[in-house]
Amino acid sequence: MSEPSSWPLTEGGVRIMVPRSVLLELENNVLSQELYPTALGYYPSAKHHSMLRVEHDDYLLMYCIEGQGEIVAGDYKVALTAGGLIIVPPGIPHTYAANPDKPWSIFWCHFRGSNAPAFYHYLALSAENPCIEGLNDVALQSNFRSLISIASTGYSLPVFIHAANQLRQLLTFIERLKRRGKNLAASHSLEKVRAFMRESTHRNVSLEELAEISGLSKYHFNRKYKALTGYAPMQHFIHMKVEQACLLLDSTALNIAEIAFQLGYDDPLYFSRVFRKVTGLAPSQYRRHIVESKT
Repeated sequence: MSEPSSWPLTEGGVRIMVPRSVLLELENNVLSQELYPTALGYYPSAKHHSMLRVEHDDYLLMYCIEGQGEIVAGDYKVALTAGGLIIVPPGIPHTYAANPDKPWSIFWCHFRGSNAPAFYHYLALSAENPCIEGLNDVALQSNFRSLISIASTGYSLPVFIHAANQLRQLLTFIERLKRRGKNLAASHSLEKVRAFMRESTHRNVSLEELAEISGLSKYHFNRKYKALTGYAPMQHFIHMKVEQACLLLDSTALNIAEIAFQLGYDDPLYFSRVFRKVTGLAPSQYRRHIVESKT
């Protein structure tokens, strides 16, 4: 198994190594042998994070959600920025390093399995082109958080069988986002809308405001946005708010009412209902789970 970097974890950082005894069980269990993680984690604002691997025997996935860094894999070189994802296949020597001035925050996962090559090719990746750009997606970040949350619940075979199947879902979701991204790239007006939504999570916006930015009628904007992204625009905006709420619950000591107010909700109970509908957890449960996973 390719060892992860020894970057010293900071507050909010997570690094999970699957025990070798469990790896052997995953390799031989029919429910996991096709695809399973060997190590995974999250490094926030990973200043001085770097790695050199000459030998590499599993797949390495890295997903940047903010900041930037540089990766060289074989003859391929890329500056990985927010929304960028790369999967380096086995046998490719590689180096990477966070930008010293704007260090990246990354989710990462080493994985293998008999069907790992098939998933890699399903994403239409290759050693010559192993990167996908433009994956600034709230749901994708939630998928990575769920994968880490599952793997954090214990070092047993059932836990990692669950994580293995969450990984399958995550990779197939990336393929869907990649296909949608090609359509979104051709729609500059919708990208302007998405940028406006990201900048407005502190308040409420209306469908009329978003449609006006796109230059379409409310009816046509709603249909086009959902066709290209898979989400109704207001549903997507709510997901952006919830992702921001997750960040505040994870990284601040603000209480639930204060977080609700920062996201434009006057009623903390209503905010809690919205949060639970999106994540499956109440805000207090989510924060408690994050705290427990760090201890």
